[in-house]
This record gives sequence, structure tokens and C-alpha cells, in this order.
Amino acid sequence: MSNLQQELRSRRSCRNFKPVMPSREEIDQIIGVGLYAPTGMGKQSTRIIAVTNKKLRDLIADENARIGGWQEGFDPFYGAPVILIVIADASCATAVYDGSACLAQMMISAQDLGLSTCWIHRAKEEFEEEFGKKILAELGLEGDYIGIGHLALGYAAEPLPAPAERLKDRAFYLE
Repeated sequence: MSNLQQELRSRRSCRNFKPVMPSREEIDQIIGVGLYAPTGMGKQSTRIIAVTNKKLRDLIADENARIGGWQEGFDPFYGAPVILIVIADASCATAVYDGSACLAQMMISAQDLGLSTCWIHRAKEEFEEEFGKKILAELGLEGDYIGIGHLALGYAAEPLPAPAERLKDRAFYLE
């Protein structure tokens, strides 16, 4: 088995991060890999918003928790110091798929650098509301974007769990 295949099989979601900021170089490397994810018809519909400002990160966490119906004070990003938000051009028919591929590649890239991640939902709802539209306006992003997902990013505070045994009968051949 190749090193890449081993990386893909061993990646796990982290739900407890250290309050240690990854370097800008590490974040840039992860984003760079995400920008090379495949996109439908090569349209490159995805955009990545790196949130490293703690105050803004906490506002996004509060909004995400509100949308998710959690109690005030719950952190849906599990203490991760960085949030990479993936959005995509809503007019692109493959926007959700493009954004999902971007998130997946960034997860593997982060693991390769010794960082941990967790894919967090509710970006769709965030960017449908004024909260997300304000973020887009502040960034100068014009157009109609759909929120695909958040990638909580940082260093794991504890060892990640072992993989669950894979369910049987999930792959089929038509020969």
C-alpha cells in the first residue's frame, strides 16, 4: 500500500483541538492543494475563506451553533484556531461536488502536514443569511455563492480514534 493510500485510510475527524495556531505557510499549503481539487468542466467554482482572526472565528462559531440549534457557548468547531470555509459559485451545476472535493483534498493535505481537521456543515445556511452575505461583501466577492462546508483546522489535543471497521458489501463490480 502506498503512503498516500495509508494517509487516506488513516485520516480521522478531530473534535478537540489545541489552541495553537498553525503557521501561515502550513495554511497556505493546505489551501493551495484545495485549489487544485477537480472541478466540473474545469470551471474552478470554489473559493476558500481562511478565518484566522479569533474574534471573527468565534462570531462564525456562534452563528453556526445558532443554526445548528445548540446551546449558547457550544463551539461547533471544537476549539480549532482556524476555519477554512469553502463556498462555490451557485450558478455552477457542480458547485456542491466541486466544494466537496476541495474539502476532501484539504483534509488529506492537512494530515500530511501533521495537522488535524473536521468537516463542519451549515455553511449553506450561513451564506443564505445576511451574516454570510456580509462576509462576502467585506471580501469584495460579488455574485451568488453557496456555502459548502467549513474545515476546522489545527493540532489535535489528544490522539485521534482508530478507524471503525468498514462495513461489508459496499463495493460492487459489473463485469
